[in-house]
Amino acid sequence: MTNQNPSKNARETPVDPLAERILDTAVRLAEEGSWESIRLHQVAAEMGIDLEVIHRYYRQKDDLVEAWYDRADRAMLADAALPDYLSLTTRERLHRSIMCWMMSMQRHRRVSRDMLMYKFELGHIHLQVLGVLRISRTVQWFLESAHRDAIHLNRVVEEIGLTNIYLASFAHWLFDSSNEAEKTRRLLDRLLGRAESVARFLTPFSRTGNEDFTPAHGEAERDTAQSVEGSVH
Repeated sequence: MTNQNPSKNARETPVDPLAERILDTAVRLAEEGSWESIRLHQVAAEMGIDLEVIHRYYRQKDDLVEAWYDRADRAMLADAALPDYLSLTTRERLHRSIMCWMMSMQRHRRVSRDMLMYKFELGHIHLQVLGVLRISRTVQWFLESAHRDAIHLNRVVEEIGLTNIYLASFAHWLFDSSNEAEKTRRLLDRLLGRAESVARFLTPFSRTGNEDFTPAHGEAERDTAQSVEGSVH
């Protein structure tokens, strides 16, 4: 599995510059203190703008959290649009997309962790519901970027499996101080490998060949050809 950081090459999706500046300012202030302690009026004062301007883009503090993870989604999807992405196997695509998503926030890993603690704090039930929806939405984009086409029960199983892999890797990354999150990369690779093995075992029980976790869109044929070539040499 490649150790490159795909997010470095990701194309940026145009967004409102002022909204981005507000988000960047909030994250910078959180780096100096904590996400729990910052207030929107502090962000406004730091930028020299009125609170009303912030309200145009962010109706509450948690909207900044959503915007932060939306930015990670955009980085991941931009990377998936690069020419070499579809030449990868399904496992490689998912590994690259999940790591790209996390590495886009690598410089502010502690703040990303603080944001989650804030969102899932006792008493923030409305934010917790949004957090669950956020997880589901991001997993859907992982599957879309990897061109997964499973349907019916296979789709449900695939979503549940990938959600567990994503959450386990994300939880590890939040506290991973290794260089370029190398430990998280290895963990994710192991988890995807196990899922791939299970999917291949279940393939005979699947009604359609492209609903499992095995390579799709001609990848299986390519992998078989590579295996044959390797055995010849």
